[in-house]
Amino acid sequence: MTATAEMTMAELLEAYPGAQRALFRNYHIGGCLSCGFRPEETLAGVCVRNEGIDPEEVLSKIQAGHEAEEAIMIDPEEVKALRDGAGVEILDLRTAEEFDAVHIEGTHRFDQARMQDVLSRWPKDHLLVLLDHDGKRSLDAAAYLAGHGLTNVKCLRGGIDTWSAKIDPNLPRYTLE
Repeated sequence: MTATAEMTMAELLEAYPGAQRALFRNYHIGGCLSCGFRPEETLAGVCVRNEGIDPEEVLSKIQAGHEAEEAIMIDPEEVKALRDGAGVEILDLRTAEEFDAVHIEGTHRFDQARMQDVLSRWPKDHLLVLLDHDGKRSLDAAAYLAGHGLTNVKCLRGGIDTWSAKIDPNLPRYTLE
């Protein structure tokens, strides 16, 4: 789907899930109540309301952000192949309750202590795959780790939900409310 300035923000975020990150990173739009937007508002309207930013420039930034995020996604099949070999660490970003209920064997829950260990002791170029429930939150964590010098961070496309569907159907699937 090609994004246009006439799309509602809900439509834009559905087509480009990272659009809000791109808007906030480039224009400080959408990160808090004072700079937020409504789902039914069009991108053109958001641009007018924010100092008349050129919608085509904004769409270009959203597209560039989308391509950058796609580059750090890794498919479950590729992660499985890497696990069968060696040289990959998988960190689970979900809550302790979610992790305890279901997790991929050999993964580690990414808590504060593990984060400090990763940032201070792990080789900066070691392959690190982050996973969450559905593959949406891990991008924020990947950006954080990359900002701290890690150079080989990937996010599991679709999270543990896709892993359960494609790789290990014995892992129970669940929904978040």
